[in-house]
Amino acid sequence: MRALRLLCFLSLFYSCNTSQKVDDFDREKVIEEIELMLTNYHTAVNKEGLTAEFEYLDKSSDFFWVPPGYETALTYDSVRTILIQNDKSIEAVDLSWKSLQIFPQSNSIANYTGIVNSKTIDTAEVKAEIYIIESGTIIKRADGWKLLSGQSAVLNPH
Repeated sequence: MRALRLLCFLSLFYSCNTSQKVDDFDREKVIEEIELMLTNYHTAVNKEGLTAEFEYLDKSSDFFWVPPGYETALTYDSVRTILIQNDKSIEAVDLSWKSLQIFPQSNSIANYTGIVNSKTIDTAEVKAEIYIIESGTIIKRADGWKLLSGQSAVLNPH
C-alpha cells in the first residue's frame, strides 16, 4: 500500500511539474523582441535594399525558404544569390506589415505569419505594389533573432 501511495504521489508531482516547465517563458517578451526584429528588418531593406536581408537570415545549414513562384525550398546560398541579382534591378522598395501574428514556442524559437505590403520601383521606373503572405520560424541566436525557415507567396489582388 505504501508503494502505491508513493507511486501516486510521484506521478502527480512529475505531471504537475512538467506542465509548468512547458510554459516557463515570457511569451510577451518574445513577441515584443520578434516584432522589433521584423520591423527593423523591413526598415533596413527599405533603406539599404534587398541585400540588407542577409543580417536577418539564419546562416546555418538548417535554413530554408520557399519564395514566391518556387515549388521547392531553397538554401541560404540560393536565397542570397537571388537577392543579390534582384537587388540590381530595384531602385526603391517599401515593405510594411499589413498583418502579423507571432506564436512563441520557447524563449528561443517562434512561428509567425503575416501579410506584407511590398511597393517597389525598378530601375526602369516601373512601380509595382503586391501583397505577400508569409509564414515561418524564427530562432534566437547569439547575435539576435533570425529567420530560420518559411515560405511566402504573392496574394491575388482582390
